[in-house]
Amino acid sequence: RGHVPLGYYKDAAKTAATFVERDGVRWAIPGDRAVIEDDGTITVLGRGSQSINTGGEKVFPEEVEAVLKSHPDVFDAIVVGVPDERWGESVTAVVAPRPGRRPSLDELTTHARRALAGYKLPRHLVLVEAVERTPAGKPNYRWAKELAARAVVADGVTADE
Repeated sequence: RGHVPLGYYKDAAKTAATFVERDGVRWAIPGDRAVIEDDGTITVLGRGSQSINTGGEKVFPEEVEAVLKSHPDVFDAIVVGVPDERWGESVTAVVAPRPGRRPSLDELTTHARRALAGYKLPRHLVLVEAVERTPAGKPNYRWAKELAARAVVADGVTADE
């Protein structure tokens, strides 16, 4: 309720999927996923459109990003899915390390394993000088996904190798 945008500029399909009218009231359905905890609090998992489908499981990038950013060598991170013949998508971390640091995939997965299920762990790591963000300060997932896909195809290295 309240003020709801008219829609997405020149994107009728996305507008129709996001903005609906019910009983004369216009609603926005952004696609965020959340769970209601036993104590009544709500935990936001992330945006459904950004979720990674790996081996039949959904991974919300925000959860993995928060864990990676807690590593002392990581300044910023974006997590995306890249195509994987076996799993559908594989979790890939695009990481901007702190100055003078260069964390390895093994170091980051060892750190993340303490807080995440195994299927949520990054299988690929792409190090960058800076993580690109939108003018609103949000992670630029499109940029990260394109960069990660190119890097993984060029490198071909996974966490298992």
